Amino acid sequence: MDHAAEAQRTDLMTITRHALNEQGRHPESRGDFTILLSHIVLGCKFVASAVNKAGLAKLIGLAGETNVQGEEQKKLDVLSNEVFVKALVSSGRTVSSCLKRTRRPSSSTRPSAGSTACASIRWTAPPTSTAASPSEIFGIYMIKDKDNATLEDVLQPGTDMIAAGYCMYGSSCTLVLSTGNGVNGFTLDPSLGEFILTHPNIKIPNKGKIYSVNEGNARNWDAPTAKYVERCKFPQDGSSPKSLRYIGSMVADVHRTLLYGGIFLYPADKKSPNGKLRVLYEVFPMSFLMEQAGGQSFTGKQRALEIVPAEIHQRSPIFLGSYDDVEEIKSLYASESSTA
Repeated sequence: MDHAAEAQRTDLMTITRHALNEQGRHPESRGDFTILLSHIVLGCKFVASAVNKAGLAKLIGLAGETNVQGEEQKKLDVLSNEVFVKALVSSGRTVSSCLKRTRRPSSSTRPSAGSTACASIRWTAPPTSTAASPSEIFGIYMIKDKDNATLEDVLQPGTDMIAAGYCMYGSSCTLVLSTGNGVNGFTLDPSLGEFILTHPNIKIPNKGKIYSVNEGNARNWDAPTAKYVERCKFPQDGSSPKSLRYIGSMVADVHRTLLYGGIFLYPADKKSPNGKLRVLYEVFPMSFLMEQAGGQSFTGKQRALEIVPAEIHQRSPIFLGSYDDVEEIKSLYASESSTA
């Protein structure tokens, strides 16, 4: 018997064990973050189960509601919102939360003496009949004054974020997490009911071979974005062109970019001059993860994490991915600014 291999199969690194290990790196920690994370993970497990039986439970389709941005809500969208509201409140460690469906941040009705966090969560639900994966994105911040939570606690720049992650649902449920010390990927083992570490210490390649963008909007792009995509197709140095891969689900497209390198682009355009993706619960968490993995994020004007949001549903353009690929589009925007 290969005892080393057997030990590896039985000595499983669960996400709870991982969080406790990270907690041990901070002797002053009281475990508040670990408790909050465990409730978010429980919410992910609940939604994963609902996604797997969505057809049988009649959860496919529209719920007959719209969110605060006027978008039609899917039944799984409504369910996910309810699950995570209850998960955050029941943790006793969240004094303010911001979800996509809410018009304003909500405060916990039962903040404990140790409440220290605010959370931003966004459910992404592509058409359920397609192969695109529904997913959850989350970001966590420290509250400045747990006895007096204000809107400013939610409207913090991304540089103040202490943890971020996303969970992709489907035939396999994957949770990617960073607590500010690298990026790790976990896969839900349905027989154990636990997320197991399967992708430790994820590092994005410095340069990739893939670009991900909706080229249907090409006629509305600004010059730097159009020029960059042109270079992806027809490199000036005679090298092989990059391959286009675009699913239409931000999490799925960014997940592929994180693992294999390249760049994800969601630029501003004539139809959406401020961009389409939301700063607090899409741009910030994904930018945090990308930088923790060794990549970059850029808005066309600045480092994405340095945005100071003015409202909870503020939007922004975003370019994120491999360091060298993002550096190239940054240089194009710099050239555009210098000649303007």
